[in-house]
Amino acid sequence: MDTGDWRIQMQPDSRKRIVDKIMETLKRHLLFSGQEGLQELKKIAIRLEEKIYTTATNQSDYLRKISLEILSMEIRS
Repeated sequence: MDTGDWRIQMQPDSRKRIVDKIMETLKRHLLFSGQEGLQELKKIAIRLEEKIYTTATNQSDYLRKISLEILSMEIRS
């Protein structure tokens, strides 16, 4: 039985919430200055989420990789 691509079932607002969570973690652990710095952090968060989204084999793998990335950011600082 072919269930298709798991990404089709992923809601855009779910991905946005994950980007926001990554963003909050980055803001706590990286130095940034002003609106320009905030925009750079946003770009980093989006690129990280997109990379994990495209390489994950299924939704569980996606969530696991996101969680591990956030945890590693917390541990490194």
